Amino acid sequence: MDRTDIICNLSEILNCEAKQREPLSRHTTFKIGGAADAYISVTSLSKLSTIVRECEESEIDWMVIGNGSNLLVSDEGYRGAVLRLDGDFRRISLVDDCTVYCGAGASLAALCKFALSNGLSGLEFAWGIPGTVGGAVFMNAGAYGGEMKQVVFSVSHLTPEGDIGRIESDGLEFGYRTSVYRKNGYIITGATVKLKKANPDDIRAAMDDYFGRRSSKQPLEYPSAGSVFKRPEGAFAGALIEQCGLKGHSHGGAQVSEKHAGFIINTGGASANDVKALVREIQTKVYDETGYTLECELIIL
Repeated sequence: MDRTDIICNLSEILNCEAKQREPLSRHTTFKIGGAADAYISVTSLSKLSTIVRECEESEIDWMVIGNGSNLLVSDEGYRGAVLRLDGDFRRISLVDDCTVYCGAGASLAALCKFALSNGLSGLEFAWGIPGTVGGAVFMNAGAYGGEMKQVVFSVSHLTPEGDIGRIESDGLEFGYRTSVYRKNGYIITGATVKLKKANPDDIRAAMDDYFGRRSSKQPLEYPSAGSVFKRPEGAFAGALIEQCGLKGHSHGGAQVSEKHAGFIINTGGASANDVKALVREIQTKVYDETGYTLECELIIL
């Protein structure tokens, strides 16, 4: 019995669905990526703690993913266990009139709908961002002047050693596309957000406006991982890429979107190596022609 069998058997004993040699292209918005040794849907905090502890003790590499919306997985896949937070981790509930607790595995879309249904404003900017709450907190997701740091009050987590904890306010160290969780290696299990009461019609109008802008400017009809590069100080990545004549430039099945140069799209059959090569070509040309260094927002596994 190899180590993957051990972790999959344990998962099944815990009533968590486990798959071996699962293609990660099925679990990323890029639709790219080789197989993981194990792909496990974890449904509760106690089960997550048990599985992570076994991975640590058995020296099995592991990682948690959300919707895979900011992730490029290598063509060789992942040698270890990929954990997806389901079940209890998708629950959303009111703490009080203006405070919501949300599991890390819930989609941002579900949280936005919950806020709307309760007449709560503050998350309109997140409508249309295709990630989970955990992923959004991890990278301080944002758009159109809004960021998660504006609404997140506290974040619950589990350490690799199995300790349960919570970090509040300034301790979250939110910055541009970052948080303390990019540094500490803890698993985000949920978040508490503080919102404001507002007219549901006004909330819906704002959500529709933001989604309309996304639809008109972003290549939502193709698999992608959203904005590939962070915004460099004093400029915009997409504008720099377009300025360098790279709109529509491709490498294999990966292409700089003709709709928005800040996006790389999978036109069909793109490999991770295609995307990585295209990223390097973009970085080189933009630096040579403008002097700007483009840093990846995309997480490459």
